[in-house]
Amino acid sequence: MTYGNITGGKFLSRPNRFIAQAEINGRVETVHVKNTGRCRELLIPGCDIWLTAPGTAGRKTKYDLVAVRKSNGLIINIDSQAPNKVMLEWLERQGYEKIIPEYTYGSSRMDFCLEKSGERILMEVKGCTLERDGTGYFPDAPTERGIKHIHELIRAKGDGYGAVLAFVIQMNGINEVRPNTDTHPEFETAWKDALTAGVEILFFTCDVRENGFEITGQVKAYG
Repeated sequence: MTYGNITGGKFLSRPNRFIAQAEINGRVETVHVKNTGRCRELLIPGCDIWLTAPGTAGRKTKYDLVAVRKSNGLIINIDSQAPNKVMLEWLERQGYEKIIPEYTYGSSRMDFCLEKSGERILMEVKGCTLERDGTGYFPDAPTERGIKHIHELIRAKGDGYGAVLAFVIQMNGINEVRPNTDTHPEFETAWKDALTAGVEILFFTCDVRENGFEITGQVKAYG
């Protein structure tokens, strides 16, 4: 996935979870933040950021903030819509007979339903932007929705589907994700329940650049 245009800037402040103040080409601009998570360890005043200008008619802001350089030098894509896009690109190269995005199962809409050789697999995709000491963590804020999706995957496994919880790691050099118990202990419980039920938990490593990223491989989590 490559953005159509990219502009560098400096992060100044984040008045709320939807917008930020940024310095771009010597001017202060209000920009849209494409991630409603906390990102407190990333969006630090003065850090390097990268933005796109979609050019959509009627927008209140010209730019979307999509990537940031962390204090340790890592470039991290924080576009919450990007993991599904790069996952779809990757899935289209894996020989599936059918890929159905936004598949309704139970009371949830799962990210993908995949079909191959008579097997149906439900996949829920999560983007990982939180890194500590070379390891990824999820979530960076409490996520009741994420727990609900895990419970749906467990139920789907019991109904005869394959079930996958996929973490797209939105930075280079990280190949493992762990549940962030400090932020949401219940998520770890759901994670362990999923593994016990036979849900696959996969970590997708990525090549991340200022102007986009792509999946490069996968690592399976074990209990």
